[in-house]
Amino acid sequence: MAHRLPKSRRSRLLITSTLGVTLLLAVLAVGSSSAAPSHARAAKAQIIVGLITKTDTNPFFVKMKQGAQTSAKQLNAKLLTAAGKFDGDNASQVTAIENMVTAGAKGILITPSDTKAIVPAIKKARDAGVVVIALDTATDPASAVDALFATNNYSAGLLIGKYAKAKFGSKQAKIATLDLSPARVTVDVARHNGFLAGMGNAKATASAKGFAKDPRIVCSQDAQGDQAKGQTAMENCIQKNPDINLLYTINEPTALGAYTALKAAGKEKQVTIVSVDGGCTGVRGVKAGQIAATSQQYPLKMASLGVAAVVKYAKTKTKPHGYTDTGVTLITNKPAKGVSSKNVAFGLANCWG
Repeated sequence: MAHRLPKSRRSRLLITSTLGVTLLLAVLAVGSSSAAPSHARAAKAQIIVGLITKTDTNPFFVKMKQGAQTSAKQLNAKLLTAAGKFDGDNASQVTAIENMVTAGAKGILITPSDTKAIVPAIKKARDAGVVVIALDTATDPASAVDALFATNNYSAGLLIGKYAKAKFGSKQAKIATLDLSPARVTVDVARHNGFLAGMGNAKATASAKGFAKDPRIVCSQDAQGDQAKGQTAMENCIQKNPDINLLYTINEPTALGAYTALKAAGKEKQVTIVSVDGGCTGVRGVKAGQIAATSQQYPLKMASLGVAAVVKYAKTKTKPHGYTDTGVTLITNKPAKGVSSKNVAFGLANCWG
């Protein structure tokens, strides 16, 4: 037989169970509210990587950006990008570094436009705990960044210099050089002096500060890596010395602009052109006979390695350090004896842009 509890006891039980349900709901509510910020924190914890290129129009830097985007997506990182308005635009790169540090970037990848002027901004970023990696172009000094992922630009110049020397043999070279800019950033000096070293200039060492002198150079102009400016610079050189027979250019857009000037002057068959980059347009220029040989580099690899290094640092606190050579290959359809090279088919299969 069921026993009926006294009324006062039933009231106490009702109050107790009501309190229990209230407490349970409160606990669930607390658990629910703490879960939402947890998801928000997870979203905010996505690793931020910055990429700053010299410009966003040069095919080399376009490919570099694509490589960084692909790598960031694969590694679930957030990529911030910025670029100078023109090659040599240090102010825009400084602003980009400051913005990326404020945005919480764990690391910044940069192709410095002015390898000396950018150093104070890089130091501020590193002092704030941000890893900074130079891509393609070393800072001056190189120790201003944590690491460098790049072509050995001196080796790139050396290859085309050795090629030209082998092709010319005992023939006297009358050289024109179309370089980058008066700032004489590291990549400009390294390629120029590498080329001269390949041509047999013993003073053009990898450690030389500034351009080595060479009596065979009859004209030097700066073209800022630009095709139209390359054409104008070559027109100036033709006027200065119409007997030029060997042309070195800082990159392939400059080379193709120079070729236009040479063709207009009826001198395209008189001048051997060598260059650096290995972009698809440049390699097609080799195929067409406009450029004799070019040193191919690999910007996509630079950027991919850079993003991976920043993500690793963010997860493990292991900083990248030192120099990583991303490789260079001489591309030509007219090999020179004793100089290692690959043909245009290889160049087109591995080109960018």
